[in-house]
Amino acid sequence: MTRSIKAQGIILTRTNFGEADRILMFITAEHGKIKAIAKAVRKSQSKLAGGIELFSVSHLTFIIGKGDIGTLISTRLKKHYGNIVKDIDRANMAYEFMRLINKNTEEAADSSYFHLLRQGLESLDDLKLDSGLVGLWFQMQLLKLTGHAPNLHTDVKGAKLTDSASYDFTHEGMHFVPRLAKEGAYHANHIKFLRLGFGVSDPVVLQRVQDVQKPAEATRPLVHSMLQSFLRT
Repeated sequence: MTRSIKAQGIILTRTNFGEADRILMFITAEHGKIKAIAKAVRKSQSKLAGGIELFSVSHLTFIIGKGDIGTLISTRLKKHYGNIVKDIDRANMAYEFMRLINKNTEEAADSSYFHLLRQGLESLDDLKLDSGLVGLWFQMQLLKLTGHAPNLHTDVKGAKLTDSASYDFTHEGMHFVPRLAKEGAYHANHIKFLRLGFGVSDPVVLQRVQDVQKPAEATRPLVHSMLQSFLRT
């Protein structure tokens, strides 16, 4: 028995198949991840092709059969983030977002992953936003979604983090560890930046922070190490 479903989706992967088909993996707002074949989509007269561009949100209709691959039967482009392809760094980062979402989600992925990827692409499409800052924000949000946000309120002993102290960080327990004087790698401004990055739903908020590149660069290795430790990269 077959059934059709409708969804908003973003392409995560695409693989050429046969002479003119493609196998596509989508993250959707309504149905998690869907793998589907787009038949004859590589032919010039294909009616499907215009509605499933990379770095886009599309309205999609699938036929889901007994197997694990559905069939894409109609597409309509909702939003194409065309500025991304104009800059190689932004394009590479968009591919990285897609790769991370694909590797760290299962078939029944929560809609939050779709919304995170959509916001990430929308932010990369905004040429006024620093792409490095967008990438750092995306990593923090993905860590939070997968349940790996650090403790940004109390230290390893349970004491409240203070503006006057300095800290190192331990991945075991995801806590900050107090250090004497200013010997620690992380200070109040770094922790405040991390709180903001893990907390806000739009990276434009980070860019409004005065001298934002200083805490961003100081905390980037920490966020990257958390990503390497806890997510599939």
